[in-house]
Amino acid sequence: MQPYLLRALFDWIVDNGLTPYLLVNADYDDETEVPRQYVEDGKIVLNISPTAVQGLTLDDDWVSFRARFSGQQTSVYFPTLAVLAIYAKENNKGMFFQAEEVEEAAPPPPRPPRGQKPVLRRVK
Repeated sequence: MQPYLLRALFDWIVDNGLTPYLLVNADYDDETEVPRQYVEDGKIVLNISPTAVQGLTLDDDWVSFRARFSGQQTSVYFPTLAVLAIYAKENNKGMFFQAEEVEEAAPPPPRPPRGQKPVLRRVK
């Protein structure tokens, strides 16, 4: 259910002209790729507004995008379940997820290979 809430709250925040921020558990698993120099106490806050990121994907298992950190283009990639909160920067309204739910959750499916786009096949 968390991925659906994440997408819905992202849309609500953006539709209201606000800036969506994510609080992410940067130590969730080995697949998590975030700029480590900005991690504090195992967490990182990320601005995911359409003007701040490129190629944002909020799917059921993974969140990914490209953004600039200190002027350097960086790919950011982490499991959806690593998200601890999504909120609007301007008023702090949003949703915080309980850490217990994240820790007890099953690990996400394997990460898709980089650079490959999904392929649809016709099934008869």
